Amino acid sequence: MLYAIISEDVKNSLERRLAARPDHLARLEKLRDEGRLVLAGPHPAVDAENPGDAGFSGSLVVAEFDSLETARAWADADPYMIAGVYAKATVKPFKKVLP
Repeated sequence: MLYAIISEDVKNSLERRLAARPDHLARLEKLRDEGRLVLAGPHPAVDAENPGDAGFSGSLVVAEFDSLETARAWADADPYMIAGVYAKATVKPFKKVLP
């Protein structure tokens, strides 16, 4: 089943985010390579493609997991969570309708 992982950054997370980014992306690339990743990306803190020093306010990942518990465990082990980039991550079942 698909799950949406909606994460919220702590204030002033950009430096920590940049430091943990390679490990974070490696996990996402693994999901992609396994054919389980639907989409992933950050929420810019300002209305701009490149928010610069404003950084990001959080992230969204939609991916396939065996269960809600497995999706939560994956979210809890995210390098951004471990590095203190995320204040919290909400995990919800997701039903893709379009496209």
